[in-house]
Amino acid sequence: MSSVLFVCLGNICRSPLAEAALRAEAERAGLDIIVDSAGTGDWHVDCPPDPRAVRQAQRHGIDISGYRGRQVRATDFRSFAHIFALDGDNLKNLRRIRPSDGSATLALLMDMVPGREGSGVTDPYYGDEAGFAQTWDDVTRAARAIVAKLRTQPS
Repeated sequence: MSSVLFVCLGNICRSPLAEAALRAEAERAGLDIIVDSAGTGDWHVDCPPDPRAVRQAQRHGIDISGYRGRQVRATDFRSFAHIFALDGDNLKNLRRIRPSDGSATLALLMDMVPGREGSGVTDPYYGDEAGFAQTWDDVTRAARAIVAKLRTQPS
């Protein structure tokens, strides 16, 4: 079984949407996968996702209202096979805090999407609902690419 952790700054907008998108895509594909999300910052620990993220997920039939923010832990680098940062700053932070025995592969999430390599998912926090819709589109495209890749890997 594969395991994926999505990481943004506060774990209330982008990474919970990425978690929801991958859970949905994996379920559709019949893949058994562990998926979670976290933030590099600690100011939203135990908080629910941003209400705009909750509404965006609901538009796609997914309830993320029960998700709770958490901060990345050293154990995440050992317990997850793949850790995807939602932008370059968070990837830098992950590389900085990664313990020496961390075995997870680290990458930008949009590196999974042909033509979007090296780009981040724009943080919608200071914008409006349209930003959350764009975030959903980005993380869904990446989730589909992750599922496609996992389906081609030997069990």
